[in-house]
Amino acid sequence: MNTHQNYETIVIGGGPAGSTAATLVAQQGYRVLLVERDAEPTFKIGESLIPATYWTFKRLGMLEKLRSSHFPQKFSVQFFTRTGKATNPFYFFETNPHESAVTWQVLRSEFDQMLLDNASEKGVEVRRGVSVRRVLFEGDKAIGIAAQNGNNLETVRGTVIVDSTGQRSLIGRQLNLNTIEPNLKKASLFTHYEGGHRDEGLDEGATLILHTEDKDSWFWSIPLPYNRTSIGVVGSLDYLLQNRRGPDGKLNAQKIFDEELEKCKPLMQRLNGAKQLFPIQTTKDFSYRASRIAGENWVLIGDAFGFLDPVYSTGLFLALKSGEMAADAIVEAFQENNFSEQKLGCFGQSFIDGMESFRKLVYAFYTKEFSFARFLSKYPEHLGGIVDILSGDVYRRDVTHIFPDMSKTCYFPPEMPLEQASH
Repeated sequence: MNTHQNYETIVIGGGPAGSTAATLVAQQGYRVLLVERDAEPTFKIGESLIPATYWTFKRLGMLEKLRSSHFPQKFSVQFFTRTGKATNPFYFFETNPHESAVTWQVLRSEFDQMLLDNASEKGVEVRRGVSVRRVLFEGDKAIGIAAQNGNNLETVRGTVIVDSTGQRSLIGRQLNLNTIEPNLKKASLFTHYEGGHRDEGLDEGATLILHTEDKDSWFWSIPLPYNRTSIGVVGSLDYLLQNRRGPDGKLNAQKIFDEELEKCKPLMQRLNGAKQLFPIQTTKDFSYRASRIAGENWVLIGDAFGFLDPVYSTGLFLALKSGEMAADAIVEAFQENNFSEQKLGCFGQSFIDGMESFRKLVYAFYTKEFSFARFLSKYPEHLGGIVDILSGDVYRRDVTHIFPDMSKTCYFPPEMPLEQASH
């Protein structure tokens, strides 16, 4: 990269959000640079797609590539209670007879590379192994990036700067935009297993969500290619990590994981004879959101804007959807030669409205007195709304009608409005 190069759009970060935004802007004929700091595909968590990703994949030209991949097909999600009892699977086709009701469980290193390759095919200039140190501003206006390329620190100018740096949240940190949700300070411990039991037929590719006996934590089980299964446990930060340190003050992640697994008998049975493939990994799953989604000549997408608890596998969907919505706003901005916060962030409230439906269902999940089975026994008319949310149909259908009844047993925090820069 040379300092004199100019691009119409620079996307920082080559994850699903960045690849999506870059591809859709480039497809409209604009010159797009995407920079990704990892030189090679890397392991990432967040491996489960939900059905509503179909519509973004269709615009990206990715559907045939996914259909011909070896990723397991996913038709449903199933919950297990603290007693080990399985609820009926939530089959996505129950409310959606369209082919979009079927989705996939993905190995992120391969999936992310597929999206980057697709971006290249669609005209995006992709540079790997380039680490952006900061976004350059003139006053409030973003004008480019300072990037480490080997031993050289270079500046590259761009008309629109898209921050897709995930939880690094480059612009969010530079401008101090992020707020953590105090009630959703979680941590997770995870690994992959080889072997283990899978259900048959339609249920073979299902995501399983399993409560532990005391309901202080829950496990995910996501079937992947190569006879692998992604297994992780999530609990409050205090419960899972802070209060589990040994006398020496150190954490034994494997010991904590094994202790939680002992409290989840259905999962223990499924993993009987399976082989753990790598040491337990630890991450803090703090839910947070930026107070702004855009500014003058810049926009935030994916986890750079916000992260929501992983219980419903919404991360990849929100990454793809925010990338798609931002791309449309960017193309409009070029057509009108208007790169203001209002124009680039015009999708913000609509995006947040959908995110809010997921957020409320997350709070319901963490309410110990709440159970989907009891709720649906009392309000069977809300089954469709719940399946719609689990499917990700929060932008295509009105799902909010379920929440007044749900709020009778669940606490829903106030919504956080978007702010705008004061000039």
